[in-house]
Amino acid sequence: MPASTRSKRVLLYSHDSFGLGHVSRCRTIANAIVEADQSVSVLILSGSPVVGSYEFRSGVDFVRIPGVVKIETGEYDSANLRMNVEHTLEMRTRIIRDTADIYRPDLFIVDKEPLGLRGEVGPALRLLKERGTPLVLGLRDVMDDPAQLAKEWERKNVVPALRDLYDEIWVYGLPQINKPLTGIDVPPSVRHKMVYTGYLRRELPLHGDVPHEMEEIDGPFILVTPGGGGDGVELVDWVLAAYETDPNIPYGAVIVFGPFMSATAREAFKERAAKFPNIRTLTFTNNLGALMQKAAGVVAMGGYNTFCEILSFDKRAIIVPRTRPRLEQFIRARAARNIGLVEMLDAGRGRAPQAMATALRHLPQQGLPSDVVVPGLLDGLRSVWRLVSKQLSHPHRGPASLESAPQGGELASADPVPLPGRART
Repeated sequence: MPASTRSKRVLLYSHDSFGLGHVSRCRTIANAIVEADQSVSVLILSGSPVVGSYEFRSGVDFVRIPGVVKIETGEYDSANLRMNVEHTLEMRTRIIRDTADIYRPDLFIVDKEPLGLRGEVGPALRLLKERGTPLVLGLRDVMDDPAQLAKEWERKNVVPALRDLYDEIWVYGLPQINKPLTGIDVPPSVRHKMVYTGYLRRELPLHGDVPHEMEEIDGPFILVTPGGGGDGVELVDWVLAAYETDPNIPYGAVIVFGPFMSATAREAFKERAAKFPNIRTLTFTNNLGALMQKAAGVVAMGGYNTFCEILSFDKRAIIVPRTRPRLEQFIRARAARNIGLVEMLDAGRGRAPQAMATALRHLPQQGLPSDVVVPGLLDGLRSVWRLVSKQLSHPHRGPASLESAPQGGELASADPVPLPGRART
């Protein structure tokens, strides 16, 4: 089939050991790509246990690789399988490499981790590099404190991969807010590969259930979201303590715990929230945008995904960033506050209930993010599509490998066999 008429393929990788940010970013990019060009198919490789809960446009599918979780020691363990984590990582590595081999993408985009979790993307990168497939690393606006990131990347031997494997590095943010490689010793050739896209605009889902909590609360409400929730206990506790200290806060709240918050913490919070007629709680919704769109303001931890939603829906926000194990959220929130996009509360200075109560009272009187003029702030998806279309204008899959050839026949030249996964249209 001529390159100009056959379908084009993009492969996206997201390690997703924890939280919702990585899979949400990949989903947003994948949906935007297939919406822009119906001849493109996008396949997502993800370790997220909730990847199947998201809505995908026609043309997007996913392969769910076995999950892993980070334990208290900082090491990884198998999320669900009763097997050694090394065996789980070996399975993941082979699935990633074999998927890349059979799918034969015209473009491979790796999210955040240049070599993947514990180097699991390395074999796929080298395979596709040999075939001439363009390789792109997508970075969020903030990675971590530069000193910590430098140590991490040195330990993982990342710089040679940036120098020798990747063709481009896309930063999903703006340099006036943060430059993620500041303070990192990389050769000039790596910095020349960097392109700032702007932040990724979020839209409401095509077919999302509107949480009934919206119907049960009278008057304006504040949305409280700690993202995935696994490290959001302190934020929710602080908000509830504020209402307990100052029961006359004039706005109700909808608290979304997140799917990774412990059941014990959720139940304790539900009991406390039930004492207030204007506070509702829910564990998870795949349509958080609907809640955010209706909210008078937002209280959040400030991960990349939530920050993009706050900007996209133009919401007044209080960011309470975490500082462990990374300073990513703190760096983003501080930079955004300094240019007037959001307000920030630093939990490191203490979590006095009255401080949060005062912030909640003032929240609906804050300025909107749109009051600050930042050129290109939400141009991310348009910029990404321009970059993708440039790479796909000369698609090059390379030859199918002998390993993936059909039995007893010639090398496969038609579309490859379907891969596991589930797409929603």
